[in-house]
Amino acid sequence: MASSFFEEQKEQSEIKAAIVAKYFWAWAKVIMPRVQKADNKIAYIDLFAGPGRYKDGSSSTPLLILEKAIADPVMSKMLVTLFNDKDEAHAESLQAAINALPGVKTLTHEPHVNNQEVGEEIVKMFEQTKLVPTLCFVDPWGYKGLSLRLINSVLKDWACECVFFFNYNRINMGLTNPFVVEHMNALFGEERANALRTRLKGMSSEDRELSIVEELAKALKVMGGKYVLPFAFTNDKGTRTTHHLIFVSKNVLGYKIMKDIMAGESSRSSQGVASFRYSPADARFPILFDLARPLDDLAGMLLKDFAGQTLAMQDIFERHHVGKPYIEKNYKAALRQLEAGGKIQVDPPKRPVRKGEVTFAPSVQVTFPALRR
Repeated sequence: MASSFFEEQKEQSEIKAAIVAKYFWAWAKVIMPRVQKADNKIAYIDLFAGPGRYKDGSSSTPLLILEKAIADPVMSKMLVTLFNDKDEAHAESLQAAINALPGVKTLTHEPHVNNQEVGEEIVKMFEQTKLVPTLCFVDPWGYKGLSLRLINSVLKDWACECVFFFNYNRINMGLTNPFVVEHMNALFGEERANALRTRLKGMSSEDRELSIVEELAKALKVMGGKYVLPFAFTNDKGTRTTHHLIFVSKNVLGYKIMKDIMAGESSRSSQGVASFRYSPADARFPILFDLARPLDDLAGMLLKDFAGQTLAMQDIFERHHVGKPYIEKNYKAALRQLEAGGKIQVDPPKRPVRKGEVTFAPSVQVTFPALRR
């Protein structure tokens, strides 16, 4: 089945590859200046890399990353890449696709392609190695090889982050399958997995999804992945979630950058607030999503959470956005809404207008009224 996945690039796969490639570029631009005087290296690791190109000829994630590096004179000198696929044919195909990339010989560090199963050996290697700043992408077909230990073996070092594919369909079924207990325990931790198995009994499908993703996020945070951000994909009809792309970082700046990217790739939004979900059905079956009012919800939260305080716009955003589906432009929109309604005081009150909207610079001071008793 895994090989058929690469026969053509499905729309969801294209979105997934775009998210990872866009984040890698943004992450690298932040990290490279900080390491130029040290090791002068950054790394990209892809442990389930696939054959390099889909049957339609489009590039999968490894080639997108290398193409970015080849095109950038600084990154081409710094980037170290490790690609792996346990399927020998995939590894050989990927190597051939890399060799055929125009300009690949200009890279200082030759891309390395491995052909081994992801398991204990790879985990131990990462655990015993001090990694240079690394973005690791883990995209298994199912769940074998994906574990908390693997993710932590990368996150342990400075400026190392992980994006992984979470096959919700198979993991949802696997949690109640006695034959894959070991794999589920490796992913959630034994105690958490056992508690989750008990809780899932009798739950609705929506509650099951929320509970499973929430428990995974908690497990990641316990081991040091302070910032966890999931992006959901649905089936072609948009009726159920099939998998998630999950980002884990120890740094709030990485979280903010990835949130902006995932918001931009979402297939729907309401009042400008992204769903952090991609559904092929959204384009075919438009709905009146503005019946939900998430921006109104944010405005209400701000009035409550910052009651009686005066803060700069940037401080409001930084203190409030983690764990919520809002990006910086949503906060500016909510504050404009509150200002227009006379519910907050803003200093300076007169500010430039761009594209028909009053600007909200990071230093603008906002005073929220005290809550009425």
